[in-house]
Amino acid sequence: MLFLFSFLFAPKPATAIPKTIYEFKVEALDGSVIDLSKYKGKKILIVNTASKCGFTPQYEGLEKLYKKYEGKMVIIGFPANNFGSQEPGTNGEIEAFCTKNYGVTFPMAAKISVKGSDMAPLYHWLTEKKYNNKMDSDVKWNFQKYLINEKGELVEMFLSDVTPGDAKISAAIEKK
Repeated sequence: MLFLFSFLFAPKPATAIPKTIYEFKVEALDGSVIDLSKYKGKKILIVNTASKCGFTPQYEGLEKLYKKYEGKMVIIGFPANNFGSQEPGTNGEIEAFCTKNYGVTFPMAAKISVKGSDMAPLYHWLTEKKYNNKMDSDVKWNFQKYLINEKGELVEMFLSDVTPGDAKISAAIEKK
């Protein structure tokens, strides 16, 4: 009986979760739309970011990684304020911070939630095996990374302490 109650009243995403990563369209920091379908045939590294975190300097490494694999891979940053209120800014403030301090040129989405009852649909897809067909995971902290292959399949998740320059990330990106 408890199972049935839990199942019926478990929090569910407010909107339907697309079947593939390429069906997602998300708002960018500048108010435009990031259409993930335009990245078919490329790897996608999705990273939840924050401006006031001990891992914030990873922006520099992410930009280097983006430049290194330009044309083969895209990085998309998703600012989130889920951990220690480390991303309190508005979309405009976040955009200015990333540009001024780290020269970020990779796509940055508008601020979202990456966990909890208001979790963005994309993060349901990334963290739930029933959607991504690979693994269940929890977003533990800022700068956790999810790698999608050229076919739109989730292939790897890297915790925050795995820096963008880590050989594990390069090996996963270069893997055919």
